[in-house]
Amino acid sequence: MNVLEKLNRKEQPLISCVVRDEFIEASEISFDCIFDGTSKFYPWELPTSLPKEFKIGVIVGGSGTGKSTLLKEFGTEENPIWDNNLSILSHFDNPQDGIDKLGSVGFNTVPSWYKPYNVLSNGEKFRADLARKINSNSVIDEYTSVVDRNVARAASMALSKYIKKNDITNVVISTCHRDVIDWLEPDWVIDTDTGELLDGFFFVRPEIKIELYKTTYNHWGMFKDHHYLDGSINKASRCYVAVWGDEVVGFISTMTLPSGSLKNAWRGHRIVILPQFQGMGIGPRLSDTIAQMHIDEGHRFFSRTAHEKLGQYRENSVFWVGTSKNKKLRKDIKHVNVFNNHYADNKRICYSHEYIGIKKEV
Repeated sequence: MNVLEKLNRKEQPLISCVVRDEFIEASEISFDCIFDGTSKFYPWELPTSLPKEFKIGVIVGGSGTGKSTLLKEFGTEENPIWDNNLSILSHFDNPQDGIDKLGSVGFNTVPSWYKPYNVLSNGEKFRADLARKINSNSVIDEYTSVVDRNVARAASMALSKYIKKNDITNVVISTCHRDVIDWLEPDWVIDTDTGELLDGFFFVRPEIKIELYKTTYNHWGMFKDHHYLDGSINKASRCYVAVWGDEVVGFISTMTLPSGSLKNAWRGHRIVILPQFQGMGIGPRLSDTIAQMHIDEGHRFFSRTAHEKLGQYRENSVFWVGTSKNKKLRKDIKHVNVFNNHYADNKRICYSHEYIGIKKEV
């Protein structure tokens, strides 16, 4: 690890005073210590070699090492206020801003966007709060302290990608969890345990290696509540589960595509990444892998989605090409606009693509 600078302590301490009472006196006797009622802490000084402009900086260290005090040198954290009469999506500048920012922290479970803040899980609350804090010069304290470590990793990766893509600058995060640093890929790290400024270049995002296993529709039960449209599945579909290490992370299924003009064609049917792993790019790569498998078997492969993140990924991918129905309202559909609690394609605009993938030489 490349140490850029050793930190110094400030000469002026922070002093706190409490009244000496019978509780303190009793504990002094029990633990053989003497306390005069005054505590002193010498904060760290800011490193002199910090860049004036950066994307992400991280302050990491154990409890009581001065992280929060040092974070205040960069600004004051803004904690969002939530109106529980409104959905969490309704708290952003405009609908697109909400869609972009919730997606930027890996909060891609669309049905949960429509809930009030007070009924969200701890992981969802963390991501919702984080989505509203994302701005240049923002500071975030106690980062990922109250969430599952899978959520912490996924949110960190998604946040880092969003900040770097959207030219957001000078975001400083304070955390006691070192496991998120590689996923954030910061420009610099201040370690308050060792008193060092570290070069962020050496923090590299770990590889995500996913394994696929063929299964049946019976495994859909653990995923169906997280699908952005509905929980139904065709029992004739070809199903797979995605596993990362010893964790099940996702599900994908495909079906044949009957057509008078297309021969030997298949289509995507269902794809779900569990919420704690959303934001890591697993979904798009999973859809690419399954599509390539069908191409290798000699099939053509098509997929439609109303999910903006997945649709935009395919719009920018060299492996997918838009069909004639891509991002167009289906005027040929005459039935009602709402079916199974979601819109038909004569109301919503879907992304429609064919996967061309990598052609293997014969």
